Amino acid sequence: QVQLVESGGGLVQPGGSLRLSCAASGSIFSIYAMGWFRQAPGKQRELVATITLGGSTNYADSVKGRFTISRDNAKNTVALQMNSLKPEDTAVYYCNADNPDPQFEYWGQGTLVTVSE
Repeated sequence: QVQLVESGGGLVQPGGSLRLSCAASGSIFSIYAMGWFRQAPGKQRELVATITLGGSTNYADSVKGRFTISRDNAKNTVALQMNSLKPEDTAVYYCNADNPDPQFEYWGQGTLVTVSE
């Protein structure tokens, strides 16, 4: 069993910055991919960014150039630095851990990010 605990959400003005963090704990040796997804009210959950053990990253087009994902493999943590935030970035952000072999996928409980004046 793996637990993912997120932190760092909150209220920020447009143009501001926030940093989300996620720590994985439990019976794990390594996690192939860690990432962030988000779900805005009335919308489906969508990918924000992912990063593999080797450091390969993938970003949603809407956040490229503004968000940066990073991870510490030794600590099984992943962070999302969010700059130049826009009102449309408002959502609950979920941490994700995905591994193909052994296969498992876990989600955090979510942290709310609100971008508003």
